[in-house]
Amino acid sequence: MSSIDWIVLTVFLAFVVIYGVWKTRGKKDIRGYLLANKSMPWYTVTLSIMATQASAITFLSTPGQAYVDGMRFVQFYLGLPIAMIVLSVTAVPIFHKLNVYTAYEYLEHRLDLKNRALGSILFLIQRGLAAGFTIFAPSLIISVILGWDIRLTIFVIGGLVIIYTASGGTDAVSKTHLLQMIIITVGMFSVFFMIFRLLPPDISFLDATHIAGKMGKLNAITFSFDWKDPYNFWSGIIGGTFLALSYFGTDQSQVQRYLAGRSIAQSRMGLLANGVIKIPMQFTILFIGAMMFVFYQFVTPPLFFNSVEKTNIKNSIYTTEYQKLETEYGQVHKEKQNHIREMLAAIKSDNDLELDYAIQNLQSSSDSELEIKKEATKLVQKANPGADTNDINYIFLSFVINFLPIGLIGLVLAAILSASMSSTSAELNALASTTVVDIYKRMFKKNASERHYLIASKLATVFWGTYAIFFALYVNRLGSLIEAVNILGSLFYGTILGIFLVAFYLKNIGGNATFLAAIIAELVVIACFVFTEIPYLWYNVIGCATLIILANLMNPLFAAKNSRT
Repeated sequence: MSSIDWIVLTVFLAFVVIYGVWKTRGKKDIRGYLLANKSMPWYTVTLSIMATQASAITFLSTPGQAYVDGMRFVQFYLGLPIAMIVLSVTAVPIFHKLNVYTAYEYLEHRLDLKNRALGSILFLIQRGLAAGFTIFAPSLIISVILGWDIRLTIFVIGGLVIIYTASGGTDAVSKTHLLQMIIITVGMFSVFFMIFRLLPPDISFLDATHIAGKMGKLNAITFSFDWKDPYNFWSGIIGGTFLALSYFGTDQSQVQRYLAGRSIAQSRMGLLANGVIKIPMQFTILFIGAMMFVFYQFVTPPLFFNSVEKTNIKNSIYTTEYQKLETEYGQVHKEKQNHIREMLAAIKSDNDLELDYAIQNLQSSSDSELEIKKEATKLVQKANPGADTNDINYIFLSFVINFLPIGLIGLVLAAILSASMSSTSAELNALASTTVVDIYKRMFKKNASERHYLIASKLATVFWGTYAIFFALYVNRLGSLIEAVNILGSLFYGTILGIFLVAFYLKNIGGNATFLAAIIAELVVIACFVFTEIPYLWYNVIGCATLIILANLMNPLFAAKNSRT
């Protein structure tokens, strides 16, 4: 990177940290620290919700996901608008009227303390681990750019977020979200613009969409039902709805965003606006990935996108073999370019026979490229048995560093790092809220001063930040970050959602039946993950349905036992 890029990147990140600390200095009580005194308008709530979701994983891994697997990941979000409507009608007024600090306080009001503790502990486990993902993603960027050890960059990035989150709390998180979302939007549209500027002059936008479509990258909606397919219309509309209900209705990192709304109406508008904006936003990011794929059909892509591992193998005894594979790869890619132009010519002349022939040749070249990449991956693993061979998380980063102009590189990297800081800070703030309000204050220190709980919240922020940093050291073995973080959430969200649905709607079911059903449901979900090939979106449905069914079946037994005693 140039010195200009470093200046853009460093100045922006320093400004965000200093601004967040300065604007929110002097918080004197837990209400101001955790709920920003319930003062946020709906548009701030919306920005805060979106920025919390839009971590560096979204902007680093999602384009790579589309590059490799097409745009079908967008179906993951199809249930989001439905969930936003349901939560606006049910959860928002309940949480506001009870004036709770966390979602899990409600579980004690409706059920009992052990369900509140279980819900909060399940949240703490999964969200603490998820924060590790959001710290790892930007750390990967810095490590690739500087050639630093990934462990060092994890500590640097994690430390920065801990500083301004612990200093200002929810208000710091929300006040910096507006700045971060602006820079994220500018950065991503800059990448989109540059992709088309860099395409060959004779390749139009329509040509680019034809190429992406014929090569299977615009497969946004799939209506065929297949249990083994993680992304289709049915898994998105059913499993995605359950996941969104749980994430936005029971995950404190999101609930805390709209609990800080100045009224029920403002919180509702914040949620509904998120439901309207989120799908087009994700569609755009995935489309950028698909167009980046088209760009790399006319520019030979790296045989291995991970520049750190590529450098390692070129400095190893396998360098000659790897260079030979690079030469073969370049030759096959030139043939592939010819087949792409043959395909475009057939489309323009409306010649179906030539089109089929060109697509067949194109597929053959693509298969050859894939085989060469597999051979290269084996060599990388020989050179370094512990190598990270998953390229998805490096594709977008490689494009940014190698093809964007000076200044814009720093801007886009600032956008990605900014997204990480937004998401991680919100997660740490929510983890601190739940730890202090649901565990420490409720079970260990009930009548301490406001200052005591404020200090405890800041210490909890530091604790969870450290916890996330240490988990981030092991994240690079888990494949695509965007998938891994959602798989992690799906292991817990169905059970947590089931507890809340019982509390909201099944008033006849008591705490004992709900608690035992939740334990069993969580074990069922884990068993599905370990022993079956069921796609992870369905874990949310399975966990929730299992809990509700078992709670209904067991409740009469507990009721009969209570009547006898």
